[in-house]
Amino acid sequence: MDAGGPGPAPTERGGTGGVRTALAGLTTRGRSFLAAGVAAAICAYVLGQSDLLRVGLLLGVLPLVCATVLYRTRYQVAGSRRLCPGRVPAGSEARVHLRVDNVSRLPTGLLMLQDRVPYVLGPRPRFVLDRVEPGGRREVSYRVRSDLRGRYPLGPLQLRLTDPFGMCELTRSFSTYDDLTVIPRVEPLPPVRLSGEAKGYGEGRQRSLALAGDDDVIPRGYRYGDDLRRVHWRSTARHGELMVRREEQPQRARCTVLLDTRRPAFEGAGPDSAFEWAVSGAASVLVHMLERGFSVRLLTDTGDSVPGEGADGFAGVSQGTDETAGLMMDTLAVIGHSDGTGLSRAYDVLRGGNDGLLVAFFGDLDEEQAAVAARMRQRSGGAVAFVLDSRTWRREPSDAPGPSDGGGERLRLLREAGWTAVSVPRGAGLEELWRLADRERTGLTAMSGGEGGW
Repeated sequence: MDAGGPGPAPTERGGTGGVRTALAGLTTRGRSFLAAGVAAAICAYVLGQSDLLRVGLLLGVLPLVCATVLYRTRYQVAGSRRLCPGRVPAGSEARVHLRVDNVSRLPTGLLMLQDRVPYVLGPRPRFVLDRVEPGGRREVSYRVRSDLRGRYPLGPLQLRLTDPFGMCELTRSFSTYDDLTVIPRVEPLPPVRLSGEAKGYGEGRQRSLALAGDDDVIPRGYRYGDDLRRVHWRSTARHGELMVRREEQPQRARCTVLLDTRRPAFEGAGPDSAFEWAVSGAASVLVHMLERGFSVRLLTDTGDSVPGEGADGFAGVSQGTDETAGLMMDTLAVIGHSDGTGLSRAYDVLRGGNDGLLVAFFGDLDEEQAAVAARMRQRSGGAVAFVLDSRTWRREPSDAPGPSDGGGERLRLLREAGWTAVSVPRGAGLEELWRLADRERTGLTAMSGGEGGW
């Protein structure tokens, strides 16, 4: 079978491999006919019955002829697959559209179409297609759904060919795959007053070097294309090379979302586990901040950040919101537990500069890691922490509460360091906790006589 576009993989055409492939495609009916033919031929030889021999030859040859003809048949078929959408939240459905085109001048026979899908997306879809006329096409679709985030391969698309007598079935596979990305659930968050931007310019906006704006006091070396009117002659005389004035412009407020992925910090697994709640919460905050116009980055306990472009790892102003959100959602779709045991790498990244607002999702914190997290507050304009005790998430509602594990002491340490720290109980909604953190932040600001909330 030939194909245009995403065609099938080439098959053997002759030799022992071709014969073996054809015989392997015999159905139960075909094998039964072949066995009956062999048995009739043996009986005819023993009994000396020539009429029985002819019957045996007919029974034995029929499945072999069907297998040979089917194996030699070369359908010119093109197959394609389209996902709608290609990125779907966990628990939501996506529709997969399949299309088969007959690009030959001969009609096809009865075709069985099936697509390979991982078991977490549902059963393998199968469709029976009537004969396709020359130049004709057939379109079918099926739905997939997963409660577990991840990136799942779809394909290859397979066509099962059969002869009119049902003696033989052969499978031909196309060569292309597609990936369905199941991203974390995103919960819409209410708008609240935010602080954490750099102070002293407009509405908390930072200033950054750019091609237009007010003069900066520190000159830089001349680059090809610079306006000669910007040459700083005093610095040129001092350095012995042509120097020009740098300029600055407003920059969007920054927000860092820190996701704790340490394996010892979370217990349990599955869609309702504490770790999945933290991943979903991080995704919700990232989308919310991007919609508010912030320059956002995703940071993990390993020190890895998304986006990774640029020295600071933040999404640039010119980078589209949809593109940035898609990049971060793709990362969160496949993120798993890290082998690290501490938050020191994330602290080293945050120590490099003022990163504006910091929103963190922590798992279990021992005394040492709580102290490291407390120091992160020093390099941010505002800090909000959602702390999950995974042991309370695993405890059944009917179970009696266990002894104190120091969770309250960890929250107190974070709050004393300036964090707005909120404990996350089992089954809590992020929207409710988001409002609670806003009220606590507003109350602390009022008590301290400061301005603004977050």
